[in-house]
Parts: sequence; structure tokens; C-alpha cells
Amino acid sequence: MPLNAMQWQKSLTADQLRPVYLLAGEELLVLEAADALRAQARKLGYAEREVLDVGNHFDWDDLARAAAGMSLFATRRLLDLRLPTGRPGTEGAKAINEFCANPPPDVTLLITATEWSSKHEGAWTRNLDAAGTLVVFNAPRPNEWAGWIGARLASRGLSATPDAAALLAERVEGNLLAAAQEIDKLVVLHGQGKIDAAEMENLVADSARYDAFKLTDAAFAGDGGRALHILHGLHAEGDELIALMGWLVNQLQLALRLANARDFAAQARAERLWPAREQLFRKALRRAPREHWLQCLARAARIDRMAKGREQGDPWLEAERLIAAMAEPRAAQALS
Repeated sequence: MPLNAMQWQKSLTADQLRPVYLLAGEELLVLEAADALRAQARKLGYAEREVLDVGNHFDWDDLARAAAGMSLFATRRLLDLRLPTGRPGTEGAKAINEFCANPPPDVTLLITATEWSSKHEGAWTRNLDAAGTLVVFNAPRPNEWAGWIGARLASRGLSATPDAAALLAERVEGNLLAAAQEIDKLVVLHGQGKIDAAEMENLVADSARYDAFKLTDAAFAGDGGRALHILHGLHAEGDELIALMGWLVNQLQLALRLANARDFAAQARAERLWPAREQLFRKALRRAPREHWLQCLARAARIDRMAKGREQGDPWLEAERLIAAMAEPRAAQALS
């Protein structure tokens, strides 16, 4: 079974490394976990490290050759295999399986993948999990952000009041890198100790990543408050409403194709939806009938015409009403 983040931290205190590790998921978390493993390897006497970057023309025989190679100094060796896509292909899966079946003594294979979902899993990941350690690092969910930030602050010798942690979570919404950078900045500006909301307000820049993708996902998820917050951020940052409406229309058309499909799962596969987005649309379509989404699409097209100056009206105000209705179908009267 894959380890969770807490189990992973505990495993790093062991006095020996496993033969093979796969660290996959959110890029920042994967890179930090890999750094921690390399540091532990150095403590345990892994004096040599060989980096293997898997690109389009990577020769998987290089893995076997590296594993079988002799150490220059008769020390333990770490093979650092960078597999960004998380997809080794047939040859790569075979090479990894062979390593897991007969790992060389005093050699540890570290595989990092910064793209990951359940679709990446297969026989090779099961074999790897049996022979070593698999950890999947997921970005915090919206309701987990404050807790993640609190833990991150604590790891840097800082703490924050609940209001201060919530403020920072709001400011760096959905952006792990921005959150990490802001916390590192707090260490320099504030030093160790506790930060209250007023101090946080003064020290932290607004790094929220207000983008159209998060806006539509929040609206389809029924989180009207968050969706409107993102919309207001886009407006304040001077984003063009025309581009935003293009994406919104695209997603409403997708919702209608799913609503019209006889087999939702088959249509979701045809649309190449990730499991999380499939569930997002499935729940949204349960909240309202097809006619509601058809009405939303018609309104979006009208807002697009307003944004292009082809129809009278305040397009940003109408966009607010549309987003509210998407998030909460009972607010559909806002469309009238």
C-alpha cells in the first residue's frame, strides 16, 4: 500500500533504505521528498549518486547497466531516475520490474514522477510497492489548506493563529509553490515565533492564483463563495472577460454533452476526463437537470457578446450572476 505523508516522514528515520522508491504526485512535494531521501542516503553512507533522465529517446538498458555497475569507492550507490510523466512504457516497466525482482546489494533506486493519477498505476507499481516504497503526494484539498500551512509553518519554527493561517491559505489559494515561498519569506521577515492575523496581513503578498480553471471547477463543485472570490480576483487583476467566457462556454458545452450521454462513464472516457473531474461533473449534473445547464450556456453566450460590445449590459455583473447560478441551481432566478 502507498504510504501517506505522515508514514513517509516516519520512514525517513529508518537506519537503512529500501531497495526502490517511487515518489509521485505534486511537483513541489515530490521534489522536497526526494531531497529528504537523498539527505538520508548521504547520512547512511551512500557516497555515489547517478542521475538518469528519462526522455523521448531514453535507453532503458541504462538502468540495468547502472544497477550492475561497480562502485568506484566500494560504497553504497543511489540511482536517481527522473520520470516526469510517470509513464515508463512497456520497456521501462519491464526494466523496473527486473530491478525490483532482483535489486543489487548496496544500491537504491529512487524514481520521481511529477505527473500522477490512478491511471498511471499498473503491474510495475504493484511490484515496486512490494519490493520497496511508493508514496503519492497530493496537493491539499480546499478544506485542508489551513492545516497544511500550519504544519509547514511548524516545520520552519513558526506558528500562526487560526485567523492568520486562514488568511495565508486564502492569499495563496491553490498555489503550493507560492505558499512555500511565502512561508520561507516569513522565516526571514518575522523569525521564529507566533504570527497573528495583523502581522500576516502586513507580511504576506497576495499570491492567489486566480485562474479560469479554478473558477469553473469551484462553480461546478457548488462552492459559490470561492468561485465568486476567484472571479472578483480575475476582474481586479485586469483579466480579459472574453478569454474567460470562452473557457466557461467550453466547460458548459462539456457538461451538456455529459448530460445528454446515455452512458455517462463512457462519455467521460471519450472526453478524457481525469477521475476527479469526472466526479466533479457527475455531482454537478445531479444537482440540476439538463435544462438548467442549457440555460447557463445560453446566458454565457450572451455575456460573451456583451464583453465583445455586441450587446448592451454589464458583462462582469452578469458573469457574477451566472457563476452563482452554476454553483447553486436554486439561485437560477439570477439568470432572469
